[in-house]
Amino acid sequence: MQLTLRGLDGKLEHSLRQLAAREGLSLNKAALKLMRRGAQLELGSKPTQPLVGDRLRRFSGHMREEEALAIEQAIADARSAGH
Repeated sequence: MQLTLRGLDGKLEHSLRQLAAREGLSLNKAALKLMRRGAQLELGSKPTQPLVGDRLRRFSGHMREEEALAIEQAIADARSAGH
């Protein structure tokens, strides 16, 4: 598959060029590496900054698993008390 990227801002272009130079990669391979890293597809890779979804979680009603389980238990208790 081929993909053309347009509208790279200066900071992204600079980072891309730095990675390519530092690791002896073509710009294409450096871009693929950054995309794999950002998508967490590289083994052992953790993004240095939160992903977009991570930053938006507080606005989307995301809760911890234990909170969800407590709510589900409260609902189940309320239903059984009602019958």
